[in-house]
Amino acid sequence: MEVHQQVVSGAGGESARCGAGLVSAAGKVRGAVAAFGAKLGKIARDDPRRVAHSLKVGLALTLVSVLYYVRPIFNNWGVSTMWAVLTVVVVMEYTVGGTLIKGLNRAFATLLAGFIAVGAHKVAYLCGNHGEPVVLAIFVFLLASAATFSRFIPEVKARYDYGVTIFILTFSLVAVSSYRVEELIRLAHQRFSTIAIGVATCLFTAIFVCPVWAGEDLHNLAAANLDKLADFLEGLESECFRENAPGENLESKPFLQVYKSVLNSKAIEDSLCNFAKWEPGHGNFYFRYPWGLYQKLGALSRQCASSMQALASYIITLTKSQYPEANMELCLKVRTACGEMSLNSAKALRELSEAIQTMTAPSPARTHMSAAIRAAKGLRAELSQDADLAKVMHVAVIASLLSELVTQTKKIAESVDNLARAAQFKDPEDTQKDVVINVAS
Repeated sequence: MEVHQQVVSGAGGESARCGAGLVSAAGKVRGAVAAFGAKLGKIARDDPRRVAHSLKVGLALTLVSVLYYVRPIFNNWGVSTMWAVLTVVVVMEYTVGGTLIKGLNRAFATLLAGFIAVGAHKVAYLCGNHGEPVVLAIFVFLLASAATFSRFIPEVKARYDYGVTIFILTFSLVAVSSYRVEELIRLAHQRFSTIAIGVATCLFTAIFVCPVWAGEDLHNLAAANLDKLADFLEGLESECFRENAPGENLESKPFLQVYKSVLNSKAIEDSLCNFAKWEPGHGNFYFRYPWGLYQKLGALSRQCASSMQALASYIITLTKSQYPEANMELCLKVRTACGEMSLNSAKALRELSEAIQTMTAPSPARTHMSAAIRAAKGLRAELSQDADLAKVMHVAVIASLLSELVTQTKKIAESVDNLARAAQFKDPEDTQKDVVINVAS
């Protein structure tokens, strides 16, 4: 009897532990699902256009699927209708420019490859049954090799790389299959027609259904980068150079990290610029807009961010080190001048960012830029005449790095001025007149 009770109690304990394990596993699964759902929600909230793009891809695929479902169309094109579906899958991109560059590359590469493949078939056919496969193999070898080598040309790599790949694929498929397929012209026509329909569907959906313009994203990225540079300088002025500034625990301050995203923006900037050059005129951006100037502005912004990185590293190191007593009067002068340089440079960058966002000429930024340059020149003159400079060398290094930032900011201001002239930004006075007229009416 006792043995039976022990067996029953043991089995009950195992059942309880098993049940607890199942409950724990179910809890972990629910937690993982909840965390994944929260992550998806954050991605959607950060940029709602991502949700719209996902729906657009579904819409485009649904539209081209009609070619396969409607029997009269399917009877005319057969299984070639699947090329339209495949085209939507590989061509549809997030931005209008990305979709245009891939769609047009695919369409023209397919058309060109089809013509050349048919011509190669005609030439090979004249060589008889034994010579035809040899001639076709030579054509495939030469054209595939030449097209692949052309991908190493920088201009081709940047704008036509996808088209060259599609050219190699289409030419090889049509040329090789021409040896066994009798109705080659019909096959080439079906393939090009279905691909053209897929490309047209992608372009229609990308342009007319919640379009995402690469040009606008590039424009906003340039303005946002200038704002981040201004945040660094404003934080530097308030935390290091302002009177009664704490100057402690700087390593954890957000303003010393904000410039890092500017340093890493080159890849996305180049991609957006390449896509923007393919886009038609839209909004305030006309056809053949000077997008290349945004790349020059971005390069100057990254140079400025690089100088900020050096300055931030030195300041963080300085706060952790002990230095001998310095000339307090000179330190005060340097601190005041550095504060003026930081604040005026930050205001200039903020004005330049606003000028880009509103597409107006950045005239107010010149005042702050001039003040920062005067402060930098005065500080250089002060340091060059002081005999106790060796005692405050750490202060002089900071001043020198900050003077370099002022020079970089001046170059950014000149670049924005060039962009304003080339892109025909509005005059600030005209903008103010328009605002007055609207308020009066």
